[in-house]
Amino acid sequence: MFKSEETPPENLFELVVPGNTAKERLDKFLTRFISSVSRARLQRVISEGLVLVDGQPVRASHQVLPDQKISVCIPKPEKVDIVAENIPLNIVYEDESLLVVNKKAGMVVHPAFANYTGTLVNALMHYCGDLSSVGGRQRPGIVHRLDKDTSGLMVVAKNDLAHQYLSQQFQDKTTERLYRAIVWHRFDKTEGRIQTYLARSPKNRKRMTVQPVGKLSITNYRVLEVYRMHSLVELKLETGRTHQIRVHLSYIGHPVFGDGEYGGRHRQIGSLNKSDELYASELLGLLDRQALHAKTLGFLHPVKLEYMRFNSELPADMQLLLQRLRSENQ
Repeated sequence: MFKSEETPPENLFELVVPGNTAKERLDKFLTRFISSVSRARLQRVISEGLVLVDGQPVRASHQVLPDQKISVCIPKPEKVDIVAENIPLNIVYEDESLLVVNKKAGMVVHPAFANYTGTLVNALMHYCGDLSSVGGRQRPGIVHRLDKDTSGLMVVAKNDLAHQYLSQQFQDKTTERLYRAIVWHRFDKTEGRIQTYLARSPKNRKRMTVQPVGKLSITNYRVLEVYRMHSLVELKLETGRTHQIRVHLSYIGHPVFGDGEYGGRHRQIGSLNKSDELYASELLGLLDRQALHAKTLGFLHPVKLEYMRFNSELPADMQLLLQRLRSENQ
C-alpha cells in the first residue's frame, strides 16, 4: 500500500483495504490514504471510471470492505499554452455573453494529448480571445463537448457568469439537445428509451461501456426514415455522458453507421451476403466518420433570460449518404 506522502509511479495508486477497516464510503476512504489529492478530485476520478475495486468501476458511495483491492489512476495535469489559430468557424449566433458554433466533423473540441493544435479552442482564441475561465486553462469557454467526428451545434461561454448559468442548465437537464444519426438495421419499434449505466472500459480507458454501475445515461430515439439495411433516427438526450449515443445505439444492436469504435463500420459487413456486402462497402466509402450530427440546441440565455433554440442542416457527407439510401427506396 502507498503511504499518503508517497507519489506512486505514473500517478497510479494500488492498495488493499486493511482487514480491520469498518464500512466506509470509497471517496472518504481514499482521501485518508491519498492525502495529496482532494476529495472532490477523487470523486471526479471515480465518476470517470478511473478507480477500480476488485477490477470493477464503482460509485463514490461504494462501501469499501476489508481485503478489497483498489486501483486509482490520477491523470496528470497537462500544462500547455494554447496557441490562437486562424481556423474558419461556422458561427451561428453571437452576443456579448456567448456564441453558438456549428462544429465540423474531424475537429477536436479542446487541446489534449496528441491534439494541441487545430482544435475548436485554438480557433476560438483567435476569433474572440476573451472566453470564460471556468473550464480551466485548456478548455476556455467550453460548456459541453462533442466527439471529434460528431458534427453539430455547441454553445460557448464568453464570461464566467454565462458559463456557470449554462453549465447549471446542462446539469439540471433543462437544455434541449436533438441529434440525427444514420444507423445500421431496421428497428422493431418506431421509438424507444435506452437507460443504462455507462463507465469506462477496464480494458480500454478511451472506450465507454454499459456496466452494472456507473453514470446513469438516458437516450430517447425516434425512427424518421427506414431504408434497405439502415435507419435515420432522431435522438433526444436526457443525460450527456461521454460517447453516450454511440454506446447506447451499439448496445441495442443499431450502431451508428461508420462508427469504427463501437461496431458501426466493418464489423457489420461480415454477416452480409455478397451483394449486400458490396452495397455496404460502397456506402462506407461515402463517409469516413460516424454519421452523427447535433442538429438542435436549446437553452435559456444567461442574461436575457429568453429561451433560445438553434437548428442546423445536416453536413454534406451525411446528406450525400442519405441521397444514396433514399434512392434504394424509390
